[in-house]
Amino acid sequence: MVQFTVEELRELMDNPINIRNMSVIAHVDHGKSTLTDSLVQKAGIISAKNAGSARFTDTRPDEQERGVTIKSTAISLYGSLVDPEDLKDIPVKTTKNDFLVNLIDSPGHVDFSSEVTAALRVTDGALVVVDTVEGVCVQTETVLRQALGERIKPVVIINKVDRALLELQVSKEDLYQNFSRVIESVNVVIATYFDKTLGDVQVQPDKGTIAFGSGLHGWAFTVRQFATRYSKKFGVDKTKMMERLWGDNFFNAKTKKWTKIGTHEGQTLERAFNQFCLDPIFRIFDSVMNFKKEEIPKLLEKLEIKLTAEERDLEGKQLLKVVMRKFLPAADALMEMMILHLPSPAVAQKYRMETLYEGPPDDESAIGIRDCDPKGPLMLYVSKMVPTSDKGRFYAFGRVFSGTARSGLKVRIQGPNFLPGKKEDMFIKSIQRTILMMGRYTEPIEDVPAGNILGLVGVDQFLLKSGTLTTSETAHNMKVMKFSVSPVVQRSVEVKNANDLPKLVEGLKRLSKSDPCVLTYIAPTGEHVVAGAGELHLEICLKDLEEDHAGVPLRISDPVVQYRESVNGTSSMTALSKSPNKHNRLYMIAQPLEEGVAKDIEQGRIGPRDDFKARARVLADDHGWDVTDARKIWCFGPDTNGANLLVDQTKAVQYLNEIKDSVVSGFQWATKEGPIAEEPMRSVRWNIMDVTLHTDAIHRGGGQIIPTARRVLYASTLLADPGLLEPVFLVEIQVPEQAMGGIYGVLTRRRGHVFEEMQRPGTPLFNIKAYLPVNESFGFNADLRSNTGGQAFPQLVFDHWQILPGGSPADKTTMPGAIVETMRKRKGLKPEVPGYENYYDKL
Repeated sequence: MVQFTVEELRELMDNPINIRNMSVIAHVDHGKSTLTDSLVQKAGIISAKNAGSARFTDTRPDEQERGVTIKSTAISLYGSLVDPEDLKDIPVKTTKNDFLVNLIDSPGHVDFSSEVTAALRVTDGALVVVDTVEGVCVQTETVLRQALGERIKPVVIINKVDRALLELQVSKEDLYQNFSRVIESVNVVIATYFDKTLGDVQVQPDKGTIAFGSGLHGWAFTVRQFATRYSKKFGVDKTKMMERLWGDNFFNAKTKKWTKIGTHEGQTLERAFNQFCLDPIFRIFDSVMNFKKEEIPKLLEKLEIKLTAEERDLEGKQLLKVVMRKFLPAADALMEMMILHLPSPAVAQKYRMETLYEGPPDDESAIGIRDCDPKGPLMLYVSKMVPTSDKGRFYAFGRVFSGTARSGLKVRIQGPNFLPGKKEDMFIKSIQRTILMMGRYTEPIEDVPAGNILGLVGVDQFLLKSGTLTTSETAHNMKVMKFSVSPVVQRSVEVKNANDLPKLVEGLKRLSKSDPCVLTYIAPTGEHVVAGAGELHLEICLKDLEEDHAGVPLRISDPVVQYRESVNGTSSMTALSKSPNKHNRLYMIAQPLEEGVAKDIEQGRIGPRDDFKARARVLADDHGWDVTDARKIWCFGPDTNGANLLVDQTKAVQYLNEIKDSVVSGFQWATKEGPIAEEPMRSVRWNIMDVTLHTDAIHRGGGQIIPTARRVLYASTLLADPGLLEPVFLVEIQVPEQAMGGIYGVLTRRRGHVFEEMQRPGTPLFNIKAYLPVNESFGFNADLRSNTGGQAFPQLVFDHWQILPGGSPADKTTMPGAIVETMRKRKGLKPEVPGYENYYDKL
């Protein structure tokens, strides 16, 4: 039976100290949904028998079928601590032992990491799941980095311990060493992204921030739980006991003393963690799995586990599950860890406010967010849209950071392009209804105060993917989320039946609403293009488009990769273009932008909104720029924030500022469609060397300057040895030793190269890291599996851009030339790449 009602949850919402908002994050297949089940079962929503196999938070039929989470799912649960005494260990004082846990189960597949970002934005803590056997993988690192970037505190569970015991048959000491290696690699990642404000959030078993367990079998423990048991038995202080149960601590039974040295009079002593925590677990596994019938009752009596008559008749794994579940219920360990070590909204919003809010830190909205004030102005961030059973309508899913959201409240709906004081991208409308998200179901609720996660009905027409809802007229936006993946793979779609075109257009709008990362647009050739983060992501999006959003049969093209245009050297001479009336001249040079600067721009460390002096300091100190150049950056492009720069290097030019806007417009236009194949440009820096202008303002208007600026940018690019940049995936493959040869063959055929291979200590598995161009990645999974007998599991994540090797893109006989030719054909351009003479004016 469900152990709580919506009314009880609503009461808990008023007490932000007793709320925990957390997401479950990890690498694909490390057991997030399976672990979540034991928490859902504790709350009484599913039966104990189904926990672990039901995967309650996988709500879509294709998620259940593939066994992969695709969309993140939120569920609100009521939880409490087993021992009310533990309340005094919570850093913020609270007297009530009733907690509201808003849990979001997020996908682990790298193609859906935009869903993880959306989940992290609305939570304050994260449960990081790591597989005992596979350890910290590439996606574990990505999600941890995202979490720490959003100032989210992690706790860790090392999952699938049952595999280490049953399949690998490890000894206690090996298991301990394995655990400490995994913990060390998690802490290395955490230390890399250290944030002063958040403080040191490294995880340690003796602090109680790490649990060990098995989601499938529904058991887990923390060192703290064992310390509690033994401190009562031995009459020792619990904190002291916790410190002794991890690390190099040994208990000598003869002398009844603790030592740090593992030997005594030639005898090796057993490590305390192995002796006190692992020993009972190993004993249960041994006697149950080896069918030692006479030992089992004694063991159960010793551990105070009571079985029903039915359960006594079970054997093997079935009995093991029941015994372990009763001995160490997973939900208790997870609840204890989450309640004691994850921050409540009241605590977290104090230090997260700076990273969440765009406006000044002392206006009423910022103060409302900082204090998590239910009476302050409403500040609500919508992080994603969730499709409803009602076709074409969405719930806006988000979190109230300040104020109280209630049905019928009139709010300002501000999209990501809204600027304070302007009217664009802003609507004033009423919230129709507020609801509570409960996995597959939703529950209506009257109002939701600050610090809680909710769904809204009736605002989906005014928001595309995300946005801010507020009642304050002076409020700025909440910051836009940064995704760790970018849509690099695209396909064009068309309808099989021409009458269905309006349905397709409507369907594409709905598709781009439903996924935080998918990009839909109409290409200049009139094609409808859908771009996604990878093959699987696109496949799921197009399946949704065909079956749900548009509901009409579609024809889908082969996947196409987006390239970027760039330059390999500096312009061989200064390019010059004259305006159509021959009265104005622009002189420019193009040169490559350092990769470090381009990456910093893309990751938001250097941006168009920074203070120009601070930005110049960063460029001068970190990247060796000349300070005067760095202060004279006119703009970034394309879309005013891309990784191309326009720098003013002119000396004493009259009327220069009057044409700045026109040159910038030309620059945005040129960087969006480069001269080689009309692909966006990346990592180019243009220097304006000199400008000659007509004295009369009427002869240097936008019509004269904009096309001239575009032509001179193109000419200088074509003079600077132009090249194409292709996107490259980082591939991480886990594979047993005997199947490694097949991997090298597949990668070499696809222009990939391995740069690291490592054996996982204690397992026969190798971790291989390689780079693989996105263009060569289609069908890579199937190819790899057929060449390794299905033993290799690849995970691909976009890593960087690299120059396409093989010669000049203007020469059709080279590989880049052939790619450019097919791109130009597809876009309906002339097959020849224009020479610089087409844009260059003779003196």
